[in-house]
Amino acid sequence: MKLKFFPRIKKEPAGVTTKTESRSSNWLPKAAWAVAVMMVVVLAIVIFQTFTGNSIFSLLKDFNSSPGAQSISSLPNLAETQSYQSISRRANLDTNLPQGYRKSVVDYTIELGDSIFGVSKKYSVKPESILWANYAQLNDDPQMISIGTKLLIPPVDGILYEWQEGDTLDSVADRFKAKKEEILLWPGNNLDITNPVIQPGAMIMIPGGYRVLRPWVIAVTASNQAGVNAKISGPGSCTPVGGAMGSGSFIWPTGHQGQVSGNDYWEGHRALDMMCYQGDAIFASDSGVVIYSGSIGGGYGNLVAIDHGNGWLSLYAHLSSFNVACGQSVSRGQVIAACGSTGNSTGAHLHFEVRKGSSFVNPWQVLQ
Repeated sequence: MKLKFFPRIKKEPAGVTTKTESRSSNWLPKAAWAVAVMMVVVLAIVIFQTFTGNSIFSLLKDFNSSPGAQSISSLPNLAETQSYQSISRRANLDTNLPQGYRKSVVDYTIELGDSIFGVSKKYSVKPESILWANYAQLNDDPQMISIGTKLLIPPVDGILYEWQEGDTLDSVADRFKAKKEEILLWPGNNLDITNPVIQPGAMIMIPGGYRVLRPWVIAVTASNQAGVNAKISGPGSCTPVGGAMGSGSFIWPTGHQGQVSGNDYWEGHRALDMMCYQGDAIFASDSGVVIYSGSIGGGYGNLVAIDHGNGWLSLYAHLSSFNVACGQSVSRGQVIAACGSTGNSTGAHLHFEVRKGSSFVNPWQVLQ
């Protein structure tokens, strides 16, 4: 009988793996270590950028820009001697209000040379707003001020109003042609928008409020067809018949051409306050006949009025002395008086009015 031989199969001890199994299982821990290292590197980069504020890439650029290394990107070469203009701006979380912004009332005392118009320009409000805020004292007359007069200056244009018993936001807003919401939301009023209770006597600002000013002017009785001149009532008045006639062309009545000192022409002041010094000559702006020469009330002080015989009338106030008498004919450019500060005035100047019939005319429109 012939025997057959088979290859001997070597049996490995228990727990021992073959080379094939070893190769397939060794890459797993290596991959895990690689992932762990990458996570550590990423974490280190995050920590570095968080605490330094610099990017890791900026360090790489600096490294590459060292001598012998190639730069990552090409940057412009700025010469040290070249100057560059720029504006630096620092972060500021505070909000600044516009310059000149006010939300409170200012107590102001009239000084030498002051006028309502001048004070209004100083505080950037309209002169009407100052008259409205001080009605109890001035009665809408801008000439009723003198040195030492104390005024309330509102923060914005509108009406500073003393709240009365029975007033409501709707009624007050309607009376002064304003918006209820603007009264309610004005910061200086300090009102609770959910329950706006206002006590009588409180001073409330009405932004944008308006009312008609009470006119304070010298009443003139117009001339008639019989040739009788216009008439102004008062101790310096007369009733002349006829006299010199004007040309309808007016010249500047002081020696300071075009210069205003005090109130300009506006709704509450239908005249120009012209610059002149105490004792300066005042000239007739056009030919005519004097219908008033003397003192008068209403804050005008000493007054000269000329009827030009053609429907035009000119008035010169706050005079210190007179060079003409009532009823006298005068020619254009003739000295009629001297500059002064009589009546309601805080300094020497000429209050000059021009009227056409019963209407006021802005002197700027007719003066040469």
